[in-house]
Amino acid sequence: MAQREKITDLIKAALGPGFALMTLLAIAGYAVLGPTGVLAWGEYQAKLETRGAELARLEKERAALANRVQLLDPRGADPDLIGELLRKKVNVVHPDEIIVPLK
Repeated sequence: MAQREKITDLIKAALGPGFALMTLLAIAGYAVLGPTGVLAWGEYQAKLETRGAELARLEKERAALANRVQLLDPRGADPDLIGELLRKKVNVVHPDEIIVPLK
């Protein structure tokens, strides 16, 4: 009976540190294998490169649109751009113009 109590006491004494060890191992495993872990860095680097290229393309497109907006400023609009937009969007032409279809 005394030996059974010793074994029970030993198990109870090892239960706390064992649980702590399992918790630390789970946290370490998550730090290495988790979605934001060490092994996910390669994927993040690839995403960063593709997003950087996409950002450069969008900034170039934004600069082109900003230039177009500047050309359409009501205080000093570019007459060539206004004429192009009128012909393209509203289908307006001068009576002395000749339209040559390209298609």
